[in-house]
Amino acid sequence: MLRIVLAIAIILIASESYGQSPKVQRGQQFASANCARCHSVDKVTPSPLPIAPPFRTLHERYPVENLEEPLAEGIVTGHPNMPEFRLAPDQISDFIAFLKSLE
Repeated sequence: MLRIVLAIAIILIASESYGQSPKVQRGQQFASANCARCHSVDKVTPSPLPIAPPFRTLHERYPVENLEEPLAEGIVTGHPNMPEFRLAPDQISDFIAFLKSLE
């Protein structure tokens, strides 16, 4: 069952990248490579780790632009499973563009 969900997610992610700007595509690639193990990074699948919010819902909690500073300084959360990320300015811009594309 997990393989089927992962296969569907890969297909959806691949199909969503057509017609997207290069900035959104780069942000999506970053999210897929670094975040998809725990977070849902598409518009439909559940997060593999239930406590990890799907990226498509982040804008419901706060403006995703509010993540720019924490991503630059090194985003750290209160649970030990999430690695610390420190992104370069162009990576932050790409990642935020990707998050906004999920709204």
